Amino acid sequence: MAIHALTTTGFSFHLPFPKCTAAYSRSAGDRAGTLCCSSGDGDLSGLINVSSESEFERRGGAQMAKSADGELRAKNSEIWQLFREAQRNILSLDKQRALAVEELNKAISEKKVLLERIEELEIEKQAMARKDQVSICWELLLRIDSMVLTGTISSGAASQMRQLIMDQKVSILDAFPEILQKKDAELLAELRQLSDRRNKNGFHIVHICTEMAPIASFGAVASFVTGLSQALQRKGNLVEVILPKYGSMDLNEVQGIRETEVEYYSYYNGQLHGNKIWTGVICGIGVTFIQPLYYSSFFNREKAYGYSDDFERFMYFSRAALDYIVKSGKKPDVLHIHNWQTAIIGPLFWDIFVQQGLEGSRILFTCHDIHAQPLIQPEKLALCGLDPTKLHRPDRLQDNSNTHLANIMKGGIVYSNKVAIMSSTHSKGHIIHSSSHGLETTLNMHKDKLLVSPCGFESSSWDPEKDKILPENYSADDMKGKFVCKIALQQKLRLPENASIITVGCFLSDLSDVDKEDLIAIVKNGTRMAVQFIFMTTGKMTSGQKELESLQVRIESLQDENVRFINRHDETLLHLIFGGSNIILCQSLHDPILQVPLKAMRYGAAPIAITSNDNGFRHFPDHDYETTKLAMFINSTFGYLSFSQALDEINNNPSEWNHKVFDAMTKDFSWDAECCDIYLSAYTAIKSL
Repeated sequence: MAIHALTTTGFSFHLPFPKCTAAYSRSAGDRAGTLCCSSGDGDLSGLINVSSESEFERRGGAQMAKSADGELRAKNSEIWQLFREAQRNILSLDKQRALAVEELNKAISEKKVLLERIEELEIEKQAMARKDQVSICWELLLRIDSMVLTGTISSGAASQMRQLIMDQKVSILDAFPEILQKKDAELLAELRQLSDRRNKNGFHIVHICTEMAPIASFGAVASFVTGLSQALQRKGNLVEVILPKYGSMDLNEVQGIRETEVEYYSYYNGQLHGNKIWTGVICGIGVTFIQPLYYSSFFNREKAYGYSDDFERFMYFSRAALDYIVKSGKKPDVLHIHNWQTAIIGPLFWDIFVQQGLEGSRILFTCHDIHAQPLIQPEKLALCGLDPTKLHRPDRLQDNSNTHLANIMKGGIVYSNKVAIMSSTHSKGHIIHSSSHGLETTLNMHKDKLLVSPCGFESSSWDPEKDKILPENYSADDMKGKFVCKIALQQKLRLPENASIITVGCFLSDLSDVDKEDLIAIVKNGTRMAVQFIFMTTGKMTSGQKELESLQVRIESLQDENVRFINRHDETLLHLIFGGSNIILCQSLHDPILQVPLKAMRYGAAPIAITSNDNGFRHFPDHDYETTKLAMFINSTFGYLSFSQALDEINNNPSEWNHKVFDAMTKDFSWDAECCDIYLSAYTAIKSL
C-alpha cells in the first residue's frame, strides 16, 4: 500500500526520540493515515498505522468518559444518600427535640399542679387540725356539762373549767394529747394543773333552736345556725347549740356522740319530767340534744313541723333547754333564739330564769319568717310555768288583731334585748310598714332594738377559684375557666356547644312562690333568641310534687333543643350550672335556704328574679339609712332587671354587664362578712345593757 506524504500537518520533536512525521492519504469513502518515524537525521525508521491508533484513542476515551460518568453518578448517588440520611437524622432530632420540649412542659405543668395540690393539702391539713382542735375542746366542754349533771363538780367549778378550756385550749391539747380517754377524776386533776387563766375574749353564745345543718335541715334556720356559728367561732367566740333529739336524726353525723348517764328534770304542765341528754360536735360546734322521756312522742315523729300540738312540743323543749342551762351551770353571754318555736324563751327568761344564775345573760331573737305567727289560747302559757294574766296584755303577748289570743312571735319581739329580722332585699322601714304581717304596731314600738340582717353562704364550699368540681377554676380577674365550664355543661347535657350562647340556670325547690305562667313565658321568649335553659330540682321538694311534674311536662313539650329539665338533685351538676351559666333565674332574691342569688354572684352569674312582666314588681334600691350592704348592692345591680332587660343589656351593653358581674364576684357576702359583723355588733350592744 502506497504511503502518501502528509501535506496538511507535520510535527517535529527535538527530543532524543525518533522523529515522527504524520501523513494522511484520503480515498473516496474512507480516511487512511500513515505515521512516518525517522531518526534525528531524517531517515525513516518505521511506519505506524495512524488510522488504527486514532480508533483506539477514540474507544479508550469513550470508555474513560463512560467510566467517569459512572463514577460521577455513583458519587452523586452516594452524596444524595448521605444527604437524605442526614435529612432523616435532622427530622428525627427535631422530633426528639419537640418530644423533649413537650415532656419538659408536661413535667413543669405536673410539677405546678403537684405543688398546688401540696399547698391545698397543707391548707386542708391546717384546717382539719384547727377543726379537730375545736372539736376536742367541745368534747371537753360537753364532758364538763355531764359532770355537773352527775354531781361530780359544782356549777361554779364547771364555769371556771369551761373558761379554762377556752382560754388555754392550745396548752391543754399540747400537754394532754390523749385527754379525752381519761376518766372524769383524772381529767379534772389535769385541768387544774393549768390554773393560770387568760382574760376572757369573745362571747359565749348559746343557740336554742329547732334546726341545724346538716343533721336537722328543715328550713332557713338550719343553714343560718351552722353558718353563723362557724363564722363566730372563727372570730374567737364560743358558740354552742341546743336542739331537740328528733327520732329521724342520723347520729352518725355527730362527732363524739355520747349519752349522759343521768337524767335531768324540767317543768311542764305542773310536774317535773325526766329528760336524757346527748352531746356531740357538728361542724366544729358543740351540740346538746334534749330527749324527753315521758313525752317521748314529741320529737319521735316523721316530720319536724306540721302537727296540731306543735306549740306544746316546742314550749316543752324551750323550757327544758333553760332548765338544762341552769342545771349545767352555764352562764352564756347571749341566749340566741329563733322563730316562733323558741320565742317563748323571752318571757320565760325574764319572768323565771334570770334570777337563777343567768343575771349576766341577754336575749337576741332572730325572726327568719315573720309570716309564721301561731296564735294560741292564753291559758296554754301556764303549761311552761308562765302566768297568762300577766302576759295577755296589748304591750306583751296579746295579738294585735285577734285580741282573745296570744301571739308567741310577738312575745319574742317584746321580751328580747335585740330583734333581728332576716332579709337580703328589704330595709328596716320597709319591713316595719310593708312586711310586718300584722305586727307593725309592735315593731314600730320596738324599732330601736330592731335590726335587719342578710343571710350568707359557706364560701369555703362555694368558690370558683377553688371549686374542685369545676373542670377549670376561674376568678373575676381571669374568666377563661368560666367558658370552659360552659362548654363542659353543654357537653354533659348534650346542648349545642357554643361558649357565646347565653346560658340560664334555674333551681326549683318550692313552686308555691313561683308564677308558672311567667316562667313558661320566659322560656318561650328566651328560646326564640337561642338562649339555653337548664332547670334542676334541689333536694326534696318541700311541696307540690305534682305541680313540678306538670311544669316539667309543659317545659319539655316546647321540644326545644336548648332546654333541659333535670328532675333530680345532682351536686356535681349543681356546681357546673353555677359555673357555666350567665344568668340564674331565682324564685326570690332573698333565699335563706339555698342562698342561690349569693352563690350565683360569686360564680359570675347574674341572679334575676322570675318574672316576664317588665312592669311587674321589682326590687328597686331602698335608700333607707338602715338597709344592709347586700340589699343595696343586689337591688341596684340586678334587682331592678327583668329577664328581658337582662338579655338586652348582655347583647347591647356588654361592657356595663361585665362590670356588674366583676363587681358582684369581688364582693364578700359569706357568713363571715356582713351577717357575722351585724350579729357581733348586736351581741356587744346587748351585753352593755
